[in-house]
Amino acid sequence: MQVFAYRGKVLGLWSARQEGGLPCYSPCRVNLRATTPATLTAAATWTCFSPDGLSVDVEDYYHVEAFADRIRPEDWINYPSRVADNTRRVLDFFAEIGAKATFFVLGHVAEGFPTLVRDILAAGHEVGCHSSRHRRITTLTPDQFRDDTRRALAAIQDAGGREVLGYRAPTFSIVKQSLWAIPILAEEGFLYDSSVYPVVHDKYGMPEAPRHVFRWEFEGGSLFEIPPLTVSLLGRTLPVGGGGYLRNLPIWYTRWAIRRIREHERRPVLVYLHPWEMDPLQPRLEGSWKSRLRHYRNLELMEERLREVIQGGRFRPLKEVLQAHRDAGAIPSHRMT
Repeated sequence: MQVFAYRGKVLGLWSARQEGGLPCYSPCRVNLRATTPATLTAAATWTCFSPDGLSVDVEDYYHVEAFADRIRPEDWINYPSRVADNTRRVLDFFAEIGAKATFFVLGHVAEGFPTLVRDILAAGHEVGCHSSRHRRITTLTPDQFRDDTRRALAAIQDAGGREVLGYRAPTFSIVKQSLWAIPILAEEGFLYDSSVYPVVHDKYGMPEAPRHVFRWEFEGGSLFEIPPLTVSLLGRTLPVGGGGYLRNLPIWYTRWAIRRIREHERRPVLVYLHPWEMDPLQPRLEGSWKSRLRHYRNLELMEERLREVIQGGRFRPLKEVLQAHRDAGAIPSHRMT
């Protein structure tokens, strides 16, 4: 039994059930007058209508955008892969703290390590798609993007034998000029995307996009969007709780932002990471000072910070976050123009 709220309004005491592999919530038949304070205290430990969301972009250290100008896909074979060991380290870490996540797997990883995809699913996590070759969508034509997505889907589904519901673009590269990708994702059978980051950044970002889960509406269809976590401060939207932001921004900022999101906005906390961020001993690659700073700084602190953030919530795969929003009727529509 849990207390669910939306925009500060308590919806009631609900119980969870499984339906189609996803958690669905329905009102409990509870006599509130007869309920003891102890019962209410236990039930009220969670006051958001949705669980928190956790996701992992499954890629190797040499796949990343920070070094894309120096390492071409045809050169990947020259670098020792660490993605399987690092991802299994993440799986063990999540098992230790009782968290479940969505693993957005690169098609190149699924091709090389199909058993890794099966291990992720066997541990009770969701598997999503992170493209085939980690190319930013802004560098592709619509036909190239469709081909890349189909290749990735084939590799991931062949490895795992499960339908893939979610997509995350490399480097969050669904931006204003590449919104044409959204209808293509819907046509290819995806239920949701998690690529539109409502922030200002030199590589990505759509600051005018909604901050919370919404539905893209376009001619002939729709697609749900689960944006990465942000906090609003003095009219600006700031990133929080994911990847390099979790590693490189002051921990007091992360604590403040998460507390604000939980206590004032009553919204779920969404955290993402990469397996290489749990690997401070990875090879050091040549690159610009900015790229090296973004990629290598505070790798040794990532596990400690991640543990603090995740242990403070109830973290589940993104498909469950989406289902909770749908059950609560808490998803606005946003028309593509």
